[in-house]
Amino acid sequence: MTKLLRHLPNAMTCGNLLCGCIGLVMTLRGHSDTAAWLILLAGVLDFGDGFVARLVHVSGPFGKELDSLADVVTFGVLPATLVYQALWSLGMGNWSYLAFTIAVLAALRLANFNIDTRQSDQFIGLPVPANTIFIAAFPLMAHYQPQFAFLWQNPITLFLLIVFSFMMVAELPLLAFKFKSFGWRENRIKFSFLIGSAILLLFLHFAAVPLVIALYILISYFAKNKT
Repeated sequence: MTKLLRHLPNAMTCGNLLCGCIGLVMTLRGHSDTAAWLILLAGVLDFGDGFVARLVHVSGPFGKELDSLADVVTFGVLPATLVYQALWSLGMGNWSYLAFTIAVLAALRLANFNIDTRQSDQFIGLPVPANTIFIAAFPLMAHYQPQFAFLWQNPITLFLLIVFSFMMVAELPLLAFKFKSFGWRENRIKFSFLIGSAILLLFLHFAAVPLVIALYILISYFAKNKT
């Protein structure tokens, strides 16, 4: 049983990759909302594999490299394809291919993360999963909150999503949610962000996601300047 548990983190990473592959198929078949749900599931698996790895005391370069390879597909190629498909359906023609800039930026961000020693207790640039969840919120809004559907059906919004993805490679210090303890005093900024995010999600549902990402960037900026 113990030996099986040691393989669980990598199995979760492979599940992340599988979500990305199926999400690509769903996107090309016109089911962008299903692809977005698969991104959210992959996000849970991506967060969980590291947590489980620490829990069962498994770590090593293999898991790190596998994680990055899976993330390139799920959080790089898949969101790029989502935006590409949306632009193409709006008649943007060859301009639609600009969406794959997202995949390139994600690959650059992931490669840099693996070698950048500054990112042991913080992030430099927007994490790739966060950028992808930001993008995935728009097809989910279009499907479940029709009042916001115009955003996903607007080429200006879609091109802005490409521009926003440059945040992944920006020299921008951001908070990493790694808790060394759970006391309020030393974690008040992180806890305040989580509480605020929960309230936004409760009232605004998928429309809250872009606001949560923006709040994360703002809180990180002010926390960095305060220190």
